[in-house]
Amino acid sequence: QVQLVESGGGLVQPGDSLRLSCAVSGFTLDNWNIGWFRQAPGKRREGVACLSSSDGDTKYADSVKGRFAISKDSAKNTVYLQMNNLKPEDTAVYYCASAWKICTLITDPFHYWGQGTQVNVSS
Repeated sequence: QVQLVESGGGLVQPGDSLRLSCAVSGFTLDNWNIGWFRQAPGKRREGVACLSSSDGDTKYADSVKGRFAISKDSAKNTVYLQMNNLKPEDTAVYYCASAWKICTLITDPFHYWGQGTQVNVSS
């Protein structure tokens, strides 16, 4: 059974850091690409970062480049999203999702999704 479980969200102040985790089961990170997405209230879900399993290539939304970093620990079957210098506009529910053979910031190719973890950035 395929499962993705996010954790690590919380309430932080602007400029703080958080590391989100996405623990996966039912498949290996060697074969599937993992993306992080977020959805703020009243807004569409948007892609934040993607990590390619084949070559380690990464993609980031312009709004997070230089602040966020996606990585994985294959031994733990876990993908991380390190978020630094957080801003109020980063407030959203963050989701991880898996896609086969494609790494993109578009939601359509992603087959399996986690339940999300809430990130609130506020002073």
